[in-house]
Amino acid sequence: MIEFKGVSKVYEEKVALKDLNLTIEDGEIVGLIGHNGAGKSTTIKSLVSIINPTAGQIAVDGLDLEKNRLAIKCKTGYVADSPDLFLRLSAEEFWELVAISYDMKQTQYEARLKELLEIFDFSEHRYEVIESFSHGMRQKVFVIGALLSDPDIWVLDEPLTGLDPQAAFDLKQMMKKHAEKGKTVLFSTHVLEVAEQLCDRLAILKKGELIFYGTIAELKDKHPEKSLESIYLDMAGRKEELEHEMEGD
Repeated sequence: MIEFKGVSKVYEEKVALKDLNLTIEDGEIVGLIGHNGAGKSTTIKSLVSIINPTAGQIAVDGLDLEKNRLAIKCKTGYVADSPDLFLRLSAEEFWELVAISYDMKQTQYEARLKELLEIFDFSEHRYEVIESFSHGMRQKVFVIGALLSDPDIWVLDEPLTGLDPQAAFDLKQMMKKHAEKGKTVLFSTHVLEVAEQLCDRLAILKKGELIFYGTIAELKDKHPEKSLESIYLDMAGRKEELEHEMEGD
């Protein structure tokens, strides 16, 4: 279980996240949705200890994140929204670094890597330098790295961006199977169709505030005559703003 309790993040005068209260149960896929700047990446980066919240508490399986960062990192796999780290390493060197960080045994590492290389059709490129890859290829490198230790918690910031259709399909299937095993997936996306396909619950953020948390069925029950896209745009606020702008033209 992951719990955000009154979590806020303020940069000088800008509020990136405001009093976030969110509970993610084991066995769930939860999607973070919102416009750019809504607070999705701030939420994710707070969970993976890239940034420290200004206020509030994050707990994972009852452990306070601030006091148990290493233990929580060991059970978490993270894909960043911009896969531009470690560019001068080869893919193989990066994965070896990940394996060492997670204290994986060599046999475990080799078996898991072989499995992931086959899934993402990457065997021929494993010794090439990451810097030479396209964005989509870099994304595969970091997705493989995040899943290498088979962590209980997958934290994925726009994980499908740049992936080819087959790789995107395979990753979505892996996310479903991971949740079916009682594990947790938290990911952000701009694609409502993906959220509808995968998510047990949606967390919709607007200007740093959580404005909805629940199932898609619950969301649609409140607005039975609207599409998910229309519901989201109404809640996020931009649709109304654009309509006012068009009326003013």
